Amino acid sequence: MSDALALMQALVGQGPDRAEVAAMLAQALDANVDPMRWCAVHLALSEVEIMQRAADWAELAYLDVVPRNSRLDAASIQVARLGSVQVITLGVLDIRVAFAAPDFFGVLRLRRARMGPDGLSRKLCLVPYSALRSFLASVAAPNLIAHARQELSRRWPYAVAQLELTALVRWAFAFGVLALLALLLIAPILGQAWLFPLWAVLVLAPAALRVFALAMPERPPSAQAAVEEAALPTYSILLPLRDEANMVDQLANALSRLDYPAEKLDILFVVEAASPETVAAVERRLGDPRFGLLVVPDALPRTKPKALDFALPLCRGEFVVVYDAEDRPHPRQLKDIVAQFRREPMVECIQARLVIANGRRGWLPAVFAGEYAGLFAVILPALARWGLFMPLGGTSNHFRLSTLRQLGGWDAFNVTEDADLGARLARRGLRSAVNTSFTLEDAPVALKSWMGQRTRWMKGWMQTYLVHNRRPRHLLADLGWRQTLMFQVILLGMILAPLLHGGFLLGLALLYGTGLLDWPRMDAWAILCITTLLIGQTAAIATNIVGLHRIGQKSLWVTQLSVPIYWLLIAWATLRALFELAIWPYYWFKTPHSIVERPALPDVLAARSRARKVA
Repeated sequence: MSDALALMQALVGQGPDRAEVAAMLAQALDANVDPMRWCAVHLALSEVEIMQRAADWAELAYLDVVPRNSRLDAASIQVARLGSVQVITLGVLDIRVAFAAPDFFGVLRLRRARMGPDGLSRKLCLVPYSALRSFLASVAAPNLIAHARQELSRRWPYAVAQLELTALVRWAFAFGVLALLALLLIAPILGQAWLFPLWAVLVLAPAALRVFALAMPERPPSAQAAVEEAALPTYSILLPLRDEANMVDQLANALSRLDYPAEKLDILFVVEAASPETVAAVERRLGDPRFGLLVVPDALPRTKPKALDFALPLCRGEFVVVYDAEDRPHPRQLKDIVAQFRREPMVECIQARLVIANGRRGWLPAVFAGEYAGLFAVILPALARWGLFMPLGGTSNHFRLSTLRQLGGWDAFNVTEDADLGARLARRGLRSAVNTSFTLEDAPVALKSWMGQRTRWMKGWMQTYLVHNRRPRHLLADLGWRQTLMFQVILLGMILAPLLHGGFLLGLALLYGTGLLDWPRMDAWAILCITTLLIGQTAAIATNIVGLHRIGQKSLWVTQLSVPIYWLLIAWATLRALFELAIWPYYWFKTPHSIVERPALPDVLAARSRARKVA
């Protein structure tokens, strides 16, 4: 019996005969998967049991964990290479011992090397890979935290929040926005013609963007050329969690339904050390070989992007995606994304569609669902087709891992790291695209939770705008005139549009109440204000309705007529964000989540999903 077959027999146990073992080995190799990981997944064996059987067969020492009292020089650790480390040499009781987590063929080589004259068996100990990764993350924690905070600034010394958002910049921006808002709101009263160009650009440009996006016909989901199972790459999934113990089981169950080879999934729960209940909840799920756990030390800033940057060096996939605690991705999402990456080799980031699943639970989630539908089914597809800057969603954005590392990862100090990363992709001339594969999420039902979340989003968009405009010549050199102009329109529209429309609504109500809005006495500015309001609000409502139509949530159409009221809430959140930007720039409001009792797919999405499976 060959060594490979003998090792496979040792891994699967004495039940199957030689022919069955050979078939299993061939199946693993045909799938381009490490046979040890194949056995763990398909034979329901723990990683601990697999490595222990391999060590017994190779006649090498074995431990479940790397001894924590081992000596390792943290300064010698190369953070960027941690994900590929399979062996480390440590000092244990004045003896140098190598702790290794080899793959199948590594075990074969080690067994042959053990027979040599150098006494390898006394210097080597096998451990599960999860134990090696846990030890490395623990010992290298200071390096990883420093990497999370500083790597982006090394690659972008002129465009990072921690360097650019000085107190003077933040306060000047806050007062500048309020002054500009006041000027634009009183422009109709002043009647100065020179204010009209500035007024028209800032007020009408965001509405024009929506109108042009609405004019872009929806592209039907393209027939994806199926990628053969053996050609599917390892896919890393990052799950940043904080105070989410109640969501762990739902999230793990949702990811367990992914239609992707389990042995090619590298799923990492990235949990803050300050959330011991969440850590304990994840540990109960670690019997599944797909799941791993990284505990992030409690350190400033306490943000999601810092946790993601901490985990990024330990990812092993060709592609990586981020999911939030409440996410339920479509089972075929990863396969669809891989197929698109293969079909479009120039694309570096793909944003999947986010769909609000609890839109019927009240007025607030209903309008929120319309807003998400308009963004992910209308506006982002148009921006992608035009090749413009895309403010990414905070979840279900898929990256080529090598590209993400070259960019420096996420900005640990930006509280909407998604939009900021979209700007960095655009500045490097890297293409982003969208995919109709969806992820279900839940909108906040309580106004307090919604307000906290929206305040953080608005503050993050302000951070992104400031960071990338501090060096306008650099921005212009990176993006060119067309992209730079659209960058201003998109981000300023996000920040100013709710404030302006809210101000105009309140101003018109005041004028009407005082009798100054009678038709005979209205001048051109008053007519222009009303026209602008109608255009802007109509474009917003139409965008939401068209988006809801595209995702099959037609029952929420009527609620979208109340968008003007919703924008008043966004305007208040924007004012709160200006205050937080000046006082607490890096404060991260943690949106609470709750378990979904009976998650359901919107009708059109379910129909498309069935059609894709038939195809």
